[in-house]
Amino acid sequence: MTLIKCEHLTREFKKGEETIRPLDKLDLEVPAGEFMALMGPSGSGKTTLLNLIAGIDKPTSGKLIIDGINIADLSRNKLAAWRSENVGYVFQLYNLVPVLTAFENVELPLLLHKLTRAERRERVQKALEDVGIADRSNHFPRQLSGGQEQRVAIARAIVTDPTILVADEPTGDLDKSSARSIMELLSRLNKEQDKTIVMVTHDPGTTKYATRTLHLDTGKLAGDHTHQQEEVLA
Repeated sequence: MTLIKCEHLTREFKKGEETIRPLDKLDLEVPAGEFMALMGPSGSGKTTLLNLIAGIDKPTSGKLIIDGINIADLSRNKLAAWRSENVGYVFQLYNLVPVLTAFENVELPLLLHKLTRAERRERVQKALEDVGIADRSNHFPRQLSGGQEQRVAIARAIVTDPTILVADEPTGDLDKSSARSIMELLSRLNKEQDKTIVMVTHDPGTTKYATRTLHLDTGKLAGDHTHQQEEVLA
């Protein structure tokens, strides 16, 4: 089943007299349950596409149909509501609130949902357990390693049980060992929880964890490679 469908998806803006077009009539389909890596040089449109899929930005033209809804047509308020229900975002620099504990950081997205305190606690505990960081739930970000902070950030992203998990350079600020651990975690979430993941990366080594790698260049599709199972498990 196709979960994400881009039809002539275009994003452009003016810079003086010049028109910048990070995405140029992109056509793309992403099946449900896929782990897709986005690669390409700076300015190729990777992050623009990620932010459009996440509902953070809106296209200039074209259609972006996610789970049957053309989110390009949604108003800002409806788009924000859709995003809180359907998207979990993992940032390169974690974006944790320093004065909140790991538990409180993960709980934040749930405050927008009609849940009891007990329901929130149950969901947060499960998310922390899913990413292997439950024993650090009362620690503040400054008391955690980079890899542990990213696990907390991933727990925050999955705590609402989103349809799509988007990740922008999730290993870009980590050492090699921590990066491998985070990629193994994302792969496990994709396989065991059937999470659809769209990830921007500059590191070719991380793409072996994806089921598909898409190469963008100047806003257009420049390459599309589906990985064989042995590549994913390598």
